[in-house]
Amino acid sequence: MHNPQAILFDLDGTLADTAPDLAAAINAMRAQRALPPVHYLSLRPFASAGARGLLGAGFNITPDDADYEAMRIEFLNTYESALAVHSHLFEHVTTLLHGLNQLGLCWGIVTNKAQRFTKPLISLLDLQEARCVISGDTTPYAKPHPAPLLEAARRIGVRSEHCWYIGDDLRDIQAAEAAGMTSIAAAWGYCGATEPTQWKADAIIDSPLELLELIRAKHLQVATS
Repeated sequence: MHNPQAILFDLDGTLADTAPDLAAAINAMRAQRALPPVHYLSLRPFASAGARGLLGAGFNITPDDADYEAMRIEFLNTYESALAVHSHLFEHVTTLLHGLNQLGLCWGIVTNKAQRFTKPLISLLDLQEARCVISGDTTPYAKPHPAPLLEAARRIGVRSEHCWYIGDDLRDIQAAEAAGMTSIAAAWGYCGATEPTQWKADAIIDSPLELLELIRAKHLQVATS
């Protein structure tokens, strides 16, 4: 783990709890079809998996199904119409970001969420201080491909090996590893179908404040070595 010069974050499930509005979009679609709602806790783990994961959990369909593309478009439009009704930053995220600023560390966001959703959310969640925001359609590839993370490093002017990337999904850890970045699993997030202990991340943290402690400890270690 290199001493960090920049900290990059996933958005959904890492900085922001967006699952309530994503789940609400699925249940709005079910209501249109006279289907009962799916319990929120059954949908929440799939919030970082995008339309594919949520439609799979809500309707048991995959991209191979004939109706999938039409339902994907419907889901995205439904979600966009009520983007941040209940979404909010996770507890202590604001303190974490303030702490990074005090340490002189720049931070940015790398998400698989498309720019049409990311751009308004950044404003609604008061994350405009991010040095860069890389959306799922900023580069030709999405995570776990390293291209979005490498583009973030390029934009902030920090070599990838001096960046830490924090995310709540296996794809985040895979992308960080492929980009040569330190990978940190955010265990407070959605985490998907597998436990963070199986991801082979460089570190696993249980709260945003724990990340701040880890960074300060690393700085102290370097300063006294």
